[in-house]
Amino acid sequence: MESLARFLRERADGHVIDRADSAAISVLKTYRPDLSALRGRVITDTQRHGKFLDLVAVPAPGGPAGSPPADGRPPADGRPPADGPLHLVIHLARAGWLRWRDDIPPAPPRPGKGPLGFRLRFTDGAGFDLTEAGTKKRLAVYLVADPAEVPGVAALGPDPLADSFTAEALGGMLAGRRTQIKGVLRDQKIIAGIGNAYSDEVLHVARMSPFKLASSFTEDEVRELHAAIITTLREAVERSAGLAAGDLKAEKKSGLRVHGRAGEPCPVCGDTVREVSFADSALQYCPTCQTGGKPLADRRMSRLLR
Repeated sequence: MESLARFLRERADGHVIDRADSAAISVLKTYRPDLSALRGRVITDTQRHGKFLDLVAVPAPGGPAGSPPADGRPPADGRPPADGPLHLVIHLARAGWLRWRDDIPPAPPRPGKGPLGFRLRFTDGAGFDLTEAGTKKRLAVYLVADPAEVPGVAALGPDPLADSFTAEALGGMLAGRRTQIKGVLRDQKIIAGIGNAYSDEVLHVARMSPFKLASSFTEDEVRELHAAIITTLREAVERSAGLAAGDLKAEKKSGLRVHGRAGEPCPVCGDTVREVSFADSALQYCPTCQTGGKPLADRRMSRLLR
């Protein structure tokens, strides 16, 4: 997401919005203001909040803009002041993606059963589509005056790429928490933005079992985990620097060492990467590097064999 945010800062900043359209009822999660409020606004920045993208849109200089009430309060109907910024907040979920195009058609997209969920077009014809594969429709778009109005953003934990994310801060998050470290790293309310894939990568770099309890970490282990988090994420961002949005997924996959590579040799020791499956996800790890050579129990397979 950090790489995608950087891509949008390069491509979208300074562009004037022509129109924004939702092509699927399930995508748009807010209704006031409606998407027409974006027309004529300029993108001034793209921010990232965990796994949420946030495009900041302000009125174009010299363009029409309303005035807030004299007392500074928002209008009574709940609309934000017309001259204040609006935030187009996007969550791609597991199967969503952003596809930049230089030739978006001016007509609004026709709602249908295809992968297209949302479209943003700029006045020069460029823009992007948000698409989502599969049947589980979790792609989400919000238009708000403050990103904290988005429940998922308001509940986020600290960002691991922020200066405030120190080893001491991480130790405080783990202390007394009787939860497996894999679950802690995936929990956006504890640490924002790591997710399933990079939690596997972090634990492989740190040479730690995904089932290790957070409360069992020593001070040295906390420092090792913190270093692995920072190194893994920064290297991933550096590898994708300058790539187009359409190339980011392939680059991410090619740079992963254990996640999604069950059955392949570990690039560090050569042991076979193993997998543990759950109801809606799976984790991958190297037994030699992370669990003292012992395979972890695949709970889903264990139930099938009973």
